[in-house]
Amino acid sequence: STATFVGYLVAGTPGALVATFGIFLPSFIFVLILNPIVPKLRKSAWTSAFLDAVNVAAMALMAAVTISMGVAVLASPAAWIIAVIAAILVLRINVSAVWIVVGSALVGVIAYPLGMW
Repeated sequence: STATFVGYLVAGTPGALVATFGIFLPSFIFVLILNPIVPKLRKSAWTSAFLDAVNVAAMALMAAVTISMGVAVLASPAAWIIAVIAAILVLRINVSAVWIVVGSALVGVIAYPLGMW
């Protein structure tokens, strides 16, 4: 999303589209190329352990970024309320993440002008 935003700032909608494709397309191609190879790599104990380590490292990076973003974003009571309600909706009721994003955005649009931030 940052690449899309910067692309938009630099060249408007065409820049946003090019930046979005530029950030995502290499990953899709990489997955497409590696998809038939990974099952063969999993047959070797060494490469299977390596792939497991890569997965753990990726999860650790995602957790670190999530914590870092949480500390930066959860700076007001309104933000905490949105986060807690969203967590309950996702974990207990299985609400789609799309609806969480849309609902959170709507709450933010309503709460910000009221000075709840």
